[in-house]
Amino acid sequence: MLADDISKLIKDIRKKNNLTQKELADKLGVTYQAVSKWENGKNIPDIEMLKSISEIFNVNFDDVLGTNKNKKKNILISVILTIIIVLIILVIFIIKSNVNSFEFKQISTSCTEFKITGSVAYNKKNSSIYISNIEFCGKNDEVYKSLECNLFEEYDNTKVRIGHFNKSENVTIKDYLKDVKFMINNYSTICKKIETSKMYIEVDAVDVNNNIKTYKIPIKMKNNCN
Repeated sequence: MLADDISKLIKDIRKKNNLTQKELADKLGVTYQAVSKWENGKNIPDIEMLKSISEIFNVNFDDVLGTNKNKKKNILISVILTIIIVLIILVIFIIKSNVNSFEFKQISTSCTEFKITGSVAYNKKNSSIYISNIEFCGKNDEVYKSLECNLFEEYDNTKVRIGHFNKSENVTIKDYLKDVKFMINNYSTICKKIETSKMYIEVDAVDVNNNIKTYKIPIKMKNNCN
C-alpha cells in the first residue's frame, strides 16, 4: 500500500540521519505527532511536504508514488498505439487498392529540433502521406497562448496547404506535437513530384503577448522513388 511504503521510507530517512521524530519534525516545520502518524501509516504527507523531504534529504519518491512506472507505461502504450494505428491504416490502404501496385517510402526531417515518423505510399498515379509522430527535441518549455499546425507543399514557387491540425491553447510545443498527426489519402501528387517539391510543416506559436513565432519543419524521403 502507498501509505505503508511512504511510512517505511520516512522512518528509514530519519534513522539514517540519526534524528528523533521531534528533530525531524523541527526540520520540516511540523509537529512530532505528524511525523509519528506518518511513520505509523496513519497519515501521509501532502505533495508539497514530500517535495520538501525529497529536497532536504536528497531522496526520490517517484518509485514509491509510481511516477516512473506510470511514465514508462504511458510511453509504451503510446508507442504500441502508434504502431497499431500505422499498421491498420496501411492495411486499409492496401485493401482498398491494388496490393501489388503500391510501394512505401519513409519520411523524416533534416531539422535537428524535430523528429518525424511517417511514410509515403505511392503508385504511378498518386500518393498518400501519413505522419504518425512529431517529436520536439529542443529545450523550449514556454507555455504558448495558442499553437496551430499546417502541412504545406511548395512546387514551382506555389505554396499549397495540404494538411491542417487543430489549434490548441495554453500548451508547450512539445506537448502539442505529441497529438499532431497527418493522413492525406489519395493525394494527387505522384511520388516523383514529391521528390522535387518542398514539403514542410509549419507550427505557428502565439505567446502571451500575442507575438507569433513560426517553426518550419522540412520533410524529406529517406529513399528516392523507383
